[in-house]
Amino acid sequence: MAQKHSTAVPASLAAYPLGTFRPAQAKHTYAHPAAEVARLHERGLLHRLADGYYVVVPPAMVGQGWMPGLETAAAGIASAIYGPDNIIVMGVSAARLHGAIPRALATATIAVPEQHRPITLSDRPAVVRFVKRNTKGLDAERYDTELGSTLVTTPEQTTLDLAHRPKLGDAEIDVPTAVAALYERSEKDRLQNLATEQRRTASLKRAKTWARDSEL
Repeated sequence: MAQKHSTAVPASLAAYPLGTFRPAQAKHTYAHPAAEVARLHERGLLHRLADGYYVVVPPAMVGQGWMPGLETAAAGIASAIYGPDNIIVMGVSAARLHGAIPRALATATIAVPEQHRPITLSDRPAVVRFVKRNTKGLDAERYDTELGSTLVTTPEQTTLDLAHRPKLGDAEIDVPTAVAALYERSEKDRLQNLATEQRRTASLKRAKTWARDSEL
């Protein structure tokens, strides 16, 4: 009986936002969380995202070499640190989720309330970069990922963010095209109001230029 609990992921761990947690968060489930988490990982029931961060493998994907998309992984890690309601997928990562950047990236950008060092993933050559922002003041919406929902900046907010800091996320070559695509999908009044409220009128002007250039 003592080994029975190690043959499946406990509901208490699977219930974490995006199924992502740190071993220390398993202390209410296990007397020796590090050892039990390691055992679940060895059985293929957990996937190791980075040093100290694990995600529950969907039951149908156990043994299939599964790993979540970069943006989902980054949102899960950030949720494990700050809580799911305090983090927002932004910048190039938001553009990826909105379909404005089709190619896979090696950097994920997440808006968080407090600064945090970048986290290098251990399952792929990629890094999660945290950007300190007033997350309550960002225009965001719910997005359903493969592991559950997370907050992501709206097309309007993403347009302004990318135009304001095009180099953030190491995908500058993709930004003008992404901005042009997001600008066309944006509600123009909402975009103008956001730019005014956030003092991003220069960013909006740049976005309009990129959108106009894309039509030439």
